[in-house]
Amino acid sequence: MSRRPLPAPVFPGERPSDLAALLRSCVDDPRRVTTDLPRRVAAAHDASPYLFAPQAVVRAASAAEVGALMAGARAAGLPLTLRSGGTSLAGQAGGDGILVDVRSHWRKAEVLDNGHRVRLQPGLTVRQANARLARYGRRLGPDPASESACTVGGLVANNSSGMNCGTQDNAYHTMESLQFVLPSGTVIDSGAADADERLRAREPELHAGLVRLRERVRSSPRARATVERLFAMKNTMGYGLNSFLDHTAPADLLAHLMIGSEGTLGFVGEAVFRTVPILPHAATGLLILPGLAEATDALPALLAAGARTAELLDASSLRVAQLDPGSGAALRGLRVEHHAALLVEFAEDTAERLEEVAAAARPVLERLPAVTGTALTRDPRERARLWHLRKGLYTAVAGARRPGTTALLEDIAVPMDRLTRTCEGLIGLFDRHGYEDAVIFGHARDGNVHFMLTQDFDSRAETDRYARFTDDMVDLVLDAEGTLKAEHGTGRAMAPFVRRQYGDELYDVMRELKRLCDPAGVLNPGVLLDDDPAAHLRRLKSVPAVDPAVDACVECGYCEPVCPTADVTTTPRQRIALQREIALAVAAGDDARRRELEDDYAYAAVDS
Repeated sequence: MSRRPLPAPVFPGERPSDLAALLRSCVDDPRRVTTDLPRRVAAAHDASPYLFAPQAVVRAASAAEVGALMAGARAAGLPLTLRSGGTSLAGQAGGDGILVDVRSHWRKAEVLDNGHRVRLQPGLTVRQANARLARYGRRLGPDPASESACTVGGLVANNSSGMNCGTQDNAYHTMESLQFVLPSGTVIDSGAADADERLRAREPELHAGLVRLRERVRSSPRARATVERLFAMKNTMGYGLNSFLDHTAPADLLAHLMIGSEGTLGFVGEAVFRTVPILPHAATGLLILPGLAEATDALPALLAAGARTAELLDASSLRVAQLDPGSGAALRGLRVEHHAALLVEFAEDTAERLEEVAAAARPVLERLPAVTGTALTRDPRERARLWHLRKGLYTAVAGARRPGTTALLEDIAVPMDRLTRTCEGLIGLFDRHGYEDAVIFGHARDGNVHFMLTQDFDSRAETDRYARFTDDMVDLVLDAEGTLKAEHGTGRAMAPFVRRQYGDELYDVMRELKRLCDPAGVLNPGVLLDDDPAAHLRRLKSVPAVDPAVDACVECGYCEPVCPTADVTTTPRQRIALQREIALAVAAGDDARRRELEDDYAYAAVDS
């Protein structure tokens, strides 16, 4: 198979000297603006398969600065991307204009009402926010697996959910109010008594437009039915149009539309959430069943019996889990063929209540056609071991991939009665398109599954294979009346398919919403909405082999919250990214670029 030369990232229309002066006039401390090549390259990489190299990186420190930077972006004719944790998987956190860091100076938290509410800035990780709530026996509703690295800003931008929260405790449903900055610079606090009057006075066209769109969605039986059907599931595809049915006042409408908008409508500088109780008593079991059908058939009875979590692992996932030294004798000794497993957990607020629920569930568990493992354990170490098998799948598959390939983690949701057929269809697509190492796992209780495959984007044939697989996957999911994105956000990966999922009428509503909020199209263009049918195949990241010590890195960013130099020079992810960029420059024969990257690397990645 012929391979293309590994390209250096494109830096279109660079104007670093003029741009730097403009951006430095927008912030209080000009040292927080950088236009030098190595720092821009280091900041460009995120957890997605896309790579957009910004022309400047700015660490904003206030809502006023963000508003000024939006105005600066309009003046420069450049797009602006807001970035916090950079753990997004679909390309939401990168852009080729101005990249605004809203993590470094945005880490304040205020616990309210004895922990029943909490006010958070976007730079805190979910785990850090929950640490502040733990003493009150409370936590945030969304519980993404990436909680150690994903931030509150990303949680809002992607409408995060997770393993336990379902649709009722996601970011959208637990958000009480937001303070947000519109591209015009207008700041709105939706929790203020005069929020709607302020929006009407400062943004009359936007206010009137939201009323018009609200009535358009509500008055159309077809549009209403589509919104109700899609948002009965976990759904982060496109804008959160359920807001038009759930809320009436334009300021409240807009605050809820910000949830899941992926930085395309405005900047959320502060969020107040209603929290949920921590359930300290839990019992967990790994139920291994003969196949996918048996696993999904067991779900209704398990959920009716009180199971709060039911995580699905397909046969390929089980084979990966068997390689883990802590997998246990029963799983290691199993000859996996068409098996599937459910990681089931029951949790309650008291030991007595857990005992009652577990006793009532015991007959249900005993009636399952399980190959092995119907006993529940309350031992914390054993429960941690079982959860490690599930949470470790991503790193296990990604770490074992062939050097030079990218790990892709996608997620979908379908109605529960179509889950088995959809999973079997996915497995058929893996076979048809030659993805032998692909795995399926996810939140079966919600009809939400993730699938992971490894992909090489450095040859035309490989990119074409991925395009064919994606087209077939879209057909499969939409034929099942599902959603192409359940948790991870639309991003660039699924933006070309939003119109197909929602239809022309609702797609036009989304387009008008974007125009009303961001008439200059400054914020994250190409993310969430894109009329180019091949947009998801452009600007894909090359991952050259550099050294066995770092080749397994998937640039997930989990290292960054605990890195002592994260706010000073570079993080482990950025150091690895710089090594890869140097390798790309060498392959492209770009000696000037290589020297510039290497000259800075000594201090930014080694000395510091």
